[in-house]
Amino acid sequence: MRVEELDYDLPPELIAQQPAARRDESRLLVFSRASGEVRHRVFRELPDELPAGMLTVVNDTRVVPARIRIERPRGEVLLVERLEGDEWEALARPSRRLRAGRRYGPVELLESLGEGRWRLRLEGEPAGETPLPPYITEPLVDSERYQTVYARAAGSAAAPTAGLHFTRELLAALDVERVTLHVGLDTFRPVSESRLEEHVLHGERYEVRPAAWERIRNAARVLAVGTTTVRVLETLARGGPLAGRTELFATPGFDFRRVDALLTNFHLPRSTLLALVMAFAGVEQTRRLYELAIAERYRFYSFGDAMLVL
Repeated sequence: MRVEELDYDLPPELIAQQPAARRDESRLLVFSRASGEVRHRVFRELPDELPAGMLTVVNDTRVVPARIRIERPRGEVLLVERLEGDEWEALARPSRRLRAGRRYGPVELLESLGEGRWRLRLEGEPAGETPLPPYITEPLVDSERYQTVYARAAGSAAAPTAGLHFTRELLAALDVERVTLHVGLDTFRPVSESRLEEHVLHGERYEVRPAAWERIRNAARVLAVGTTTVRVLETLARGGPLAGRTELFATPGFDFRRVDALLTNFHLPRSTLLALVMAFAGVEQTRRLYELAIAERYRFYSFGDAMLVL
């Protein structure tokens, strides 16, 4: 698959800059793969769209306050993943002006890993700013709006955004199980190779309780909330351990063995997330759904609206 097949044109005004006033007031585009029917709903109506016996699986990772400003030279460090103890992998800029062995505020740079990545030592626990994506240019008044209401395991550089629409009341109306995958920036890194198959994911850490996997494995039908949840479930369905790293990359033609339905936001062009949605819903059908969402003025990306593929 050529990377150009992941392109689409999005009017800039459809990039959501703020979350909906209430989490479950976002819009929900529902697509049935069996019938081809499309419905336009509000997110709080999600339980009405799910068949009886559907188990909803969420990713309970919590976003770390990972954006640390540095003064000289003026720039920032973005914590990506804790390696061990007080050592982290991070992105830092301006990378060419930074030096290994030097200290910048609470950060001591240890080793350049290339492409702006560094191994570093952090003094204390992360105490920076919420690491919003670069396409969100307006300040976020309440940092908890970039956390899911069920977030508990700190470790992500970005939110699993499909889960941002849930309220506690809505969760109570569903049969819910949890997994944990700490989202790294590679998930969102644009595909730069000419062919999708040549793109390499560096992997992300995950963990699933034995009892949780037992419930998920034996469920009649499973709804995965977000692409990160899909990657965990399909890794385990292929015999992966209950804790480890996954480099699973779902592209069109992928055989889904445990995920029966997908709840997801609308993703950036040329992203591995969009490739996963195309793998699940179909390439041409995903293109048509995105065209429809744009025509209907759905809001896109992290604070945008959602799509349910049944």
